[in-house]
Formats: sequence, structure tokens, C-alpha cells
Amino acid sequence: MLPEQTIEFRYDTQLLIEGENLDEDEINDYITENFVGDSLLAVGDEELIKIHYHTNEPWKVLEYCRTLGEIYDIVVEDMDRQARGLQG
Repeated sequence: MLPEQTIEFRYDTQLLIEGENLDEDEINDYITENFVGDSLLAVGDEELIKIHYHTNEPWKVLEYCRTLGEIYDIVVEDMDRQARGLQG
């Protein structure tokens, strides 16, 4: 039997932000400085940014991103459940 693997950051959080004058570097810096997590990607242009982030508090990331514009295509996956072979 394999030892149980612990996941430091449980939720894989992905979304799109649609807005005006978006700056991927500013968004990246803000998330890095204000939310605990890893594997951050914030890529796009002034009107559309894709966010990918592993965190234990995805709702905080969503709240922040909502202040920047409209958010959609939101996916929050529980990587702990995935690691245990469960669906959902």
C-alpha cells in the first residue's frame, strides 16, 4: 500500500477575467503577495486574462479577480479528491 500523499494546496483554481486595461504582471504580483498558493499563471492581454492557481482559499482569488472585471469559465477542482481517485 502506498503512503498517503498530502497536498499542500488543495484547490486548482482557474478562471478568465474580461475587462479593460488589465495588466498580467500587476495581477500576478497581487496574487503572489496576498494569497498563499503555488503554480500561478496569469497570462493574457489588456482585455482578457487567464488565471491558474493552486490555493486552499479559492474564494479569495475569485473575490479579487471580480474587482478587475467580469469573471467566467470558473473551475475549482479539489486536487485532494483527485489524488484519492474520487470524482467531483
